[in-house]
Amino acid sequence: MTAARKPDEDRGEDPVELPPQPIEYSSTTSIRGPLIVVEGVEGIGWNEVAEIRLANGEVRHGVVLDVHLDHAIVEVLEGTAGMRLDGVRTAFGGGPMSVPVTEDWLGRVCDGRGEPLDEGPPILGSRRREITGTPINPAVRIPPSEPIITGISAIDGLATLVRGQKLPIFSVGGLPHLELAAQIAVQADVAGEPFAVVFAALGVTHADAASVRQTLEARAGEREAVLFINTADDPVVERLMTPRLALTVAEHLAFECDRHVLVLLADVTNYAEALRQVSAARGEVPTRRGYPGYLYSDLASLFERAGRMRDRAGSVTLVPVLTMPAGDITHPVPDLTGYITEGQLVLAKDLHARGVYPPLDLMGSLSRLMRRGTGAHLTREDHPELSDQLYALTARALQAAELAEIVGADALPAADQRLLTFRATLEREFLSQGQEEARTLETTLDLGWQVASQLPAAELTMVSRQTLAARYRAKEGDAAHGHVR
Repeated sequence: MTAARKPDEDRGEDPVELPPQPIEYSSTTSIRGPLIVVEGVEGIGWNEVAEIRLANGEVRHGVVLDVHLDHAIVEVLEGTAGMRLDGVRTAFGGGPMSVPVTEDWLGRVCDGRGEPLDEGPPILGSRRREITGTPINPAVRIPPSEPIITGISAIDGLATLVRGQKLPIFSVGGLPHLELAAQIAVQADVAGEPFAVVFAALGVTHADAASVRQTLEARAGEREAVLFINTADDPVVERLMTPRLALTVAEHLAFECDRHVLVLLADVTNYAEALRQVSAARGEVPTRRGYPGYLYSDLASLFERAGRMRDRAGSVTLVPVLTMPAGDITHPVPDLTGYITEGQLVLAKDLHARGVYPPLDLMGSLSRLMRRGTGAHLTREDHPELSDQLYALTARALQAAELAEIVGADALPAADQRLLTFRATLEREFLSQGQEEARTLETTLDLGWQVASQLPAAELTMVSRQTLAARYRAKEGDAAHGHVR
């Protein structure tokens, strides 16, 4: 089922040996739910793939969850319905799941194991690669640089996504995080360079899967995207395979086909829940909130596969989506994710209640690599200054809003009332946009100046006088506001 591949020294991989020819075992002793127990096995390891052949010739697939002495516990991905102990033969593949590496993935819609859902032919290739992968070798990793323009003002203007970055979206149930991820997948662009999107839906409902598939249909039709769908009723062990499959495809497109690849994983919290269930099935000692002690390293093994490599033209940029149980940002999944990634985009309930889409909480969001991907020759020379100014004004406006809740808006000084007006204008004209509206970067930055110019120029203290003179939009007869001439 697997084939050895040449190790990639740039990724720090050690040479691998050809796996032995698979041995079939007919010693299945137990069938319980989706699990079977095979006795008398030798040389079998965790996460090893298996083929289960039934008496009628049907072939099903499985993954080894646990091994104890000469017993192997295998989860059958297609389920065990119709299986009998005396008619089952199991062959182990000698290693983890592997997939073909080819550009033919582009334009396809597949399930969480890479099997077609679009009625197209199976994806074939002359080379295969194990989906486990490895993080990029630090010796060849180079800093992320240059932006990915998403067409969403809140991101492009204030928390710019940079090629090779890991920038998660933190959300809670009921907020439009999946819609936002799909919109990013459809609109993202890198100014004419080779580009591709890999979207992995993890543990989603069938309705959400259909919505994402419909949204990405056009881009997939142009052979610029591939979609992997693992639904909530699919096997949990498949949920652990899907993001690794997506990243393996992305790595090939980026580092061998010289594309800039954007990978979106939604929802990583569902992935972590699957990891907890598999850990419990193996009998491992749980730690914080029932998750295995290796949750951090497991998430890092996914996220650190994103980045840029020296002497390679392409890049892998990762946007994982996480729903925080009860909105708790200290929950293990978002908490540990924050240690691995370079910033976060946080969605807020109050903005969503006010009809703002996307409901991006500016004070909770940041892109730590934004400075590397913005400014002259990358976006626009005034971009970093404008972003700093809008953040500073938003912070002051929130303070004014808190004071207004105590004394009333009418009791505030004129400067604070202007800040409240600024906040409302920012939400209405800059942050809010349609789910099918793609804004150019020029439009985003011009909108930002239009909103900032609602305030006197003297209050815009985070930008230089030269930038003010070039970009500030003073109103007629507004000299009293101290605008720059």
